[in-house]
Amino acid sequence: MHAHLVTLVCFLAACGTALAQPYPSKPIRWVVAFAPGGPTDVVSRVVAPKLSERLGQPVVIENRTGAGGNIAADSVAKAAPDGYTVLYVVPALVTNPFMIKGSPDPRSFIPVSQVATISMVLLASNRFPAGNVGEVIGQIRSNPGKVSCGAPGSVPTIGCELLRSHVQTDMIIVNYRGNAPALNALMSGEIDLLFDVASNALPQVKAGRARALASTNPQRGMGPFPDLPTVAETIKGFDLVTWQGVVAPAGTPVDIVSRLSREIAATLRSPDVRDRLIQMGVEPVGSSMEAFDTVLRRDSERYGKAFVAAGIKPE
Repeated sequence: MHAHLVTLVCFLAACGTALAQPYPSKPIRWVVAFAPGGPTDVVSRVVAPKLSERLGQPVVIENRTGAGGNIAADSVAKAAPDGYTVLYVVPALVTNPFMIKGSPDPRSFIPVSQVATISMVLLASNRFPAGNVGEVIGQIRSNPGKVSCGAPGSVPTIGCELLRSHVQTDMIIVNYRGNAPALNALMSGEIDLLFDVASNALPQVKAGRARALASTNPQRGMGPFPDLPTVAETIKGFDLVTWQGVVAPAGTPVDIVSRLSREIAATLRSPDVRDRLIQMGVEPVGSSMEAFDTVLRRDSERYGKAFVAAGIKPE
């Protein structure tokens, strides 16, 4: 009996220790909704190893592709809210509900930190006879329903829709499963225009396989094409900047989320991570939970209005 009591006391003590284990005490799953080698995956693989060092636990990247990011989002929304599963997100988190039926509600997540701001650029096929935004508008107006714009995901789709609504002339908007197939289609002349992540476009523009006409930043001098004019110089108020960030399942304890938020911010301040991202045309951010929440709410409203104006309904 005495021995059993000792065992029970030891067991309870061990349980107490287990319950009080500091976070994190095991590896963290960092779920990326897009394929290896894409813009989100590349940034994740720069940030995760350094974050692992800071947390003292492996941060393991898991690529779960499909349904425009919804497969990954759905799996994380349903994961235990314990800080051991996070989702690496892009604006699709807030735009998918306007485009795809059954998309996870953005309120299924708690914002952790905005990791980066990413410049975009308007590209033209070498076969398309326009050298600037004014000439693009002229081509669309003189060829109604013939000029094509690639739409690999939510933000490029919004770019095409904003262009169409400004010109008030019909265009062909062609959907693609990712940046790479859309860029290939542009380079082969299958489509005329594409709004793409600037870092993605840079090697192809340098090699002469596509032409960069304008940046979608609010002002010149940002990103890997600092000398490009902006679309906004021709189309007033045109601003299309994408971002990446981390969210956790709703219900994750706030102390765990704020620890993750602080460590991500510190990781992004480390010179080696910062330099590598800037070379890739990615502007490191490392925001607070509250600041990232503001970005998510702003873009949900802003892009929601753009989709409604374009008559896009979830399919």
